[in-house]
Amino acid sequence: MPHPPHPALFDLTRDLHARKLSRREFLTRATALGLTASAALGLSGAPQTARADTSIARGGTLRIQQLVKELHDPRLYDWSEKGNQTRGFLEYLVQLNRDGTLQGMLLESWEANADATRYVLHLRPDVTWSNGDGFTAEDVVHNFTRWCDTATPGNSMTSRLVSLIDPQTGQMRAEAVTVEDDLTLTLSLGSPDIALIANLSDYPAAVMHRAYAGENPFDFGIGTGPYRPVENIPGTRCILERDQTRAWWGAEVYGGPFVDRVEFLDYGTDPSSWLAAAENDEIDLLYESVGNFIDVLDTIGWTRTETESAATMVIRCNARAEIDGQTPYANAATRRALALAVDNEICLELGYAGFGEVAANDHVSPIHPAHAEIGPPEFDPVEARRLLSDAGMADFEHELITIDDEWQRNTGDAVAALLQDAGIKTRRTIVPGAEFWQNWQTYPFSATQWNHRPLDVQVLSLAYRSNAVWNETGFADPEFDTALDRAMALGDADSRREIMRELQTRMRDQGVIIQPYWRRLYNHHNGRLVGADRHPSNEIHVCEIGFTA
Repeated sequence: MPHPPHPALFDLTRDLHARKLSRREFLTRATALGLTASAALGLSGAPQTARADTSIARGGTLRIQQLVKELHDPRLYDWSEKGNQTRGFLEYLVQLNRDGTLQGMLLESWEANADATRYVLHLRPDVTWSNGDGFTAEDVVHNFTRWCDTATPGNSMTSRLVSLIDPQTGQMRAEAVTVEDDLTLTLSLGSPDIALIANLSDYPAAVMHRAYAGENPFDFGIGTGPYRPVENIPGTRCILERDQTRAWWGAEVYGGPFVDRVEFLDYGTDPSSWLAAAENDEIDLLYESVGNFIDVLDTIGWTRTETESAATMVIRCNARAEIDGQTPYANAATRRALALAVDNEICLELGYAGFGEVAANDHVSPIHPAHAEIGPPEFDPVEARRLLSDAGMADFEHELITIDDEWQRNTGDAVAALLQDAGIKTRRTIVPGAEFWQNWQTYPFSATQWNHRPLDVQVLSLAYRSNAVWNETGFADPEFDTALDRAMALGDADSRREIMRELQTRMRDQGVIIQPYWRRLYNHHNGRLVGADRHPSNEIHVCEIGFTA
């Protein structure tokens, strides 16, 4: 029996046809409310073209250049690469597609009530785990319980599921998840949350078997996907092989799996080594193509794919960081001064070869549904020096730390040069990946990259809410948190936009981040692949990739 349409869908469809929102915005918001991806595409007027399986060969080994990370409990994942390494056997309740639609994966469908305080989740029938167990609501409850555990250090899912957590116990509320039957659950939220479904697609939300207790998922070995884990050697390679002992539930939905073996091969952070691997036919697909190497890869005959995204990098001060017994970045005037000394347009050109859009130091993208236009950030080195002098920081030497890779290193160099040109003492430190990844949240002054998320409130909750697990800035503002709570309750982007304006302006006025640009994302493959187009959230859906027939 079909579910009744969500009342907000009528407003969304009206606004789409009135050109008050983009097709991508419509697709994300409509599918988050429970509309199927195919129905949303139909309402949007987008052409629906089925990919013919006859164009894809079966079998072969897919070789992907990607950094290979050490693995641990998925709810602690803090890099997209980790999600990709396990995505072939660990699946998600929801998948974010390249076009912005949210598609049920282990969920067959869902419904949300008008104020986003109640969600009904319907699981796909006939899904089995690789050990033969059936996938049921018991597994989902086990995952929500673990995701809501605030006592586990580094569990970023708690920042995504605040509305399900009891603030007194730090655990999932007793009434938050109700099992209606083996394939149906009801979520009763303590506060409205329009981002809940989108957050279930994020890479730390991999669904684990009900017996999982936190070990390395390669050692645990049980998943619902069509591949089985074979080997994971950090810094070297990660290998998955197709599980030939059982049929995959998703073949009818996704068409795959197509390849028999997937190899993630680590060539380090220098894109010149990726280029050499491509030229020597050692790989089929790049995780990403960056900076000046985008054009270079075109010249060797590889196929470029690209996507718009809300991916970015931020240069941030850590307000909590102590240096010689002081907290120099706790003062908003100091943080604002550093931002005033940086010309974001120069950073885009020198750091990312112009492949993106200048950002406004507010971490809400123009492609987000409720983005508010607050104008470009001010560039005023003279005022920057005055603020630092008034704060007693005129002679302080800032140490800007970045990872040693091409585009982040180059952007950091540009920021440091601009600070030095403004008369602000700045020292550059570039550290290798392994060291940076272990300390990224604690550096006093550093640059980090942030993934695309489809809704404007998602990153603000993950990165800037007081005491959020991924809050690397140390920013803690109760008024910001309260306004963010109000924004989380409003599914209509026009209603939410004024609150977003308040949040974006507060971010910039407090000097929380220097955000030079939004990244347009690229990858390249050898021209023999189907289904390998660049994903806005750095996801590689290995089950959907195959070689041309």
